[in-house]
Amino acid sequence: MTEDGHGASDFELPAEWTVPLAHAVFDQGAMLLAAVDADLRIIATNASVELFPRTPMSRGDDMRAALTRLGLDQPASALVGALSPTGPALRAWQLLPARAADGTLLHLGVGILRVERTTGHTLGLLVTMNDTTELVRAETRFDVVREASESIGASLDVAETARQLADLFVPRLADFAAVHLAESVLAGEEPAVDPATGYTSEVRAGVAHPGEAWPATLVQVGERLPVPPDMPAIRAMESGATLLIPRLDVLPADAVGVVPDNAHSLLAVPLFARGHALGSVQLWRTERREPFDEGDARLLEEVASRAALSVDNARRYTRERNVALALQRSLLPEEGTDEPAAETFAAYLPTSSSAGIGGDWYDMIPLSSLRLAFVVGDVAGHGLQASATMGRLRTAVQALADMDLPPDELLAHVDDLVQRFPIRPSGAAEATGATCLYAEYDPVTGRCRMASAGHPPPAVLGPDGRARFVELTAGPPLGVGGMPFEIAELDLAPGSVLLLYSDGLVSGPDHDLAAGMRRLLDRLEHSDLAHRDLDKVGRELLDAATTGAREDDTTLLLARVRPLPEQDSVVWELPADPEQVARARESSTAQLAVWGLEHLVFTTELVVSELVTNAIRYGEHGPVTLRLVRGRDVLICEVSDAGNTQPRLRRARSTDEGGRGLFLVAQLTRRWGSRYQQSGKTIWAEQEISPATDVWDLGLD
Repeated sequence: MTEDGHGASDFELPAEWTVPLAHAVFDQGAMLLAAVDADLRIIATNASVELFPRTPMSRGDDMRAALTRLGLDQPASALVGALSPTGPALRAWQLLPARAADGTLLHLGVGILRVERTTGHTLGLLVTMNDTTELVRAETRFDVVREASESIGASLDVAETARQLADLFVPRLADFAAVHLAESVLAGEEPAVDPATGYTSEVRAGVAHPGEAWPATLVQVGERLPVPPDMPAIRAMESGATLLIPRLDVLPADAVGVVPDNAHSLLAVPLFARGHALGSVQLWRTERREPFDEGDARLLEEVASRAALSVDNARRYTRERNVALALQRSLLPEEGTDEPAAETFAAYLPTSSSAGIGGDWYDMIPLSSLRLAFVVGDVAGHGLQASATMGRLRTAVQALADMDLPPDELLAHVDDLVQRFPIRPSGAAEATGATCLYAEYDPVTGRCRMASAGHPPPAVLGPDGRARFVELTAGPPLGVGGMPFEIAELDLAPGSVLLLYSDGLVSGPDHDLAAGMRRLLDRLEHSDLAHRDLDKVGRELLDAATTGAREDDTTLLLARVRPLPEQDSVVWELPADPEQVARARESSTAQLAVWGLEHLVFTTELVVSELVTNAIRYGEHGPVTLRLVRGRDVLICEVSDAGNTQPRLRRARSTDEGGRGLFLVAQLTRRWGSRYQQSGKTIWAEQEISPATDVWDLGLD
């Protein structure tokens, strides 16, 4: 016990321990120690050049100056305050950035401990310094590898993968980073060596640096890089070798625009996968004074080996996507048409997701008698299989439309076709289903008929600027079978716009179709479509509905209808009497004179005579209807009767007394055909409105 009754301190050392302990502490080489007197002069330290080469200091040095040389301004400014008995006895900082004498970046832990006598008099300070640089570097390298495994390859976009790879190294490992890829890799193809230079032509695909914008003096993203100098080290990169230049003393002239200004160290690693050099990753140091070393090279090689596989996967996906998109584009018609019945604009945007190209399609099909069919469909699934199935369905719809089938019957036939699609060996059907909307517009009557197989209803924008969705009962998707399709009919006023679309146009990020359809109507009403071109409005609707990543394909078809003026069509109803054939010829001739088409009188009289005669002879004793329609460049003759007999074209023999009627019609007209209604049929024939037709060479000899 002491005289004041308190026990002796547990850390009071026996006198014989004091000096040996001090020597033992200062002789260890794990942590730098410096004893500093009240004047902040170092009176003892173990900071020898052998033990601590990057943080040298000597006995007699000013401690503030020693810390300042290392860039440790905060601990240096705290030294004076640490001597005060009123302040905390211990101050510590973890992982302070510092600079060695050669400019190497260090990470140091610093502690300041006040040393006092028992009377409270301050003797000085004990400064500790722990060099954790290698530990921080190891953790940084681990973080780089971990983040690379998590982020690189998450996107199947080649350019996006390149950007992610460049961002990974700045500022952790370099001040400037660039990812170069072969031009052919960006297009989805394998890299190819230019026979003229022996190098693979590369494009700067991704960059990163601490500034706001990549310097304008350097090659920009998307620009082709100049041919590199013919050096063995650069040639070796084509075979997978790493290029490490710790000190770039003088930049070669070939490096202008490629290497950043003030770059003093370069590290480049090829992106090598499946025996091909797809490109390279190049890192430069400009502000960080320490050069790249072998440890940096090993880290970059490890990350680049993983990234190369991701780039190659993205390349292969890009190639498949490009093939599918090329197939899709080749199967779709042109975006805009200008038909007598309507002016149209259509567009297809593929999904931006990794699911692949889908099976959306659109079509504008000219029908008989100036009618026009509008089609939009969506095949389930993605990829080449969906595109191929889409092509088959589009071909089927076109073939059935050429037969002039009503919309409900046409969809029923297509539904049967989808159900007969073969089953692949894996057990998966070639197409799991599709939706389709088929609408036909007749400019003579101004009526539009449509049917839907599981497809969203079209929208109509009237001349008054009001938009609405058509009340349409959708049948089941194609391939389901067993359910009928229903026809909806509506009259379209002149100037009305019909809008057909796929669900990608209305399924926004919220996946709320009802809300998306309301937004579509609102955009349509505010588009001022009556005074603007269809293509401009169509692209605006697509842009507004597909902001950001597109999770599904998007298809849009706009049609501004043009009803035929009343004076461009005329109808006669004739009794089923052979004597009415002469009346039909006379009425047709008179009407052609009114229209100024006298040069078509001969062929029209012959066509009318043959078609009316056949209708009276083979019809079911009902009245016969004759209609002439004048289009922009065509004259159409239609004859309708109550019969369902299929007209057949044949070549009569020289001894036959008849059978030449339809053959003559086919020779004299541009095209002809028949279509059926709920009762009866219509036979039609089209003539071009042009100078007089040569009718003498009819092949009748």
